[in-house]
Parts: sequence; structure tokens; C-alpha cells
Amino acid sequence: MMAGWVYILASKRNGTLYIGVTSDLANRIYEHKQKLAPGFTKKYGVDKLVYYEPFDRIDDAIAYEKRLKAWKRQWKIELIEKANPQWRDLYENGVLL
Repeated sequence: MMAGWVYILASKRNGTLYIGVTSDLANRIYEHKQKLAPGFTKKYGVDKLVYYEPFDRIDDAIAYEKRLKAWKRQWKIELIEKANPQWRDLYENGVLL
């Protein structure tokens, strides 16, 4: 079982991006999709899971999230496209179990 997850949500392909960290990825994405999480993602309709990465330690996940947030937008897009070229919603396509 993973201790932490870093994830990227998008509003659409090449749309608004959101980077987050959580210890329960499935539940957190559900909260975003149901608009239960107040703030940025609810306001801008950012709820499509396009990238995620597991970590054995939550502090490593938090450190990686902070690094990703500092990246240039193009680097984030390249990271997504390397893992998910079609920008599929990994939550709705059953990739996330």
C-alpha cells in the first residue's frame, strides 16, 4: 500500500492544471469530481485525472509535489503526455483502482 500520491488534474487537454498530494488517491479524486473539495478545482472545473505517481513515503510525495509546482507549464505538459498521451481521465477509464 502506498503512503502518498502526487496527482495532476486538468480541466481538458492542455487546459487548466492542478497538482495535489494525498494519502488516499481514489477518495481524493472522487471528492474533486463531486465538487466536495472547495477552492481552485471546484471554481475552475478541474477534475480530470491525467497523471499520478505513487510514493512509499508521504514526505517524499510532498517534496515531489512542491518540485512539480515550481516547474514550467511546458514541462508539466510533457510529463503528462509521456505517461498519458491522449489525456484520458485515468479515474473514469478504470486505470485507477
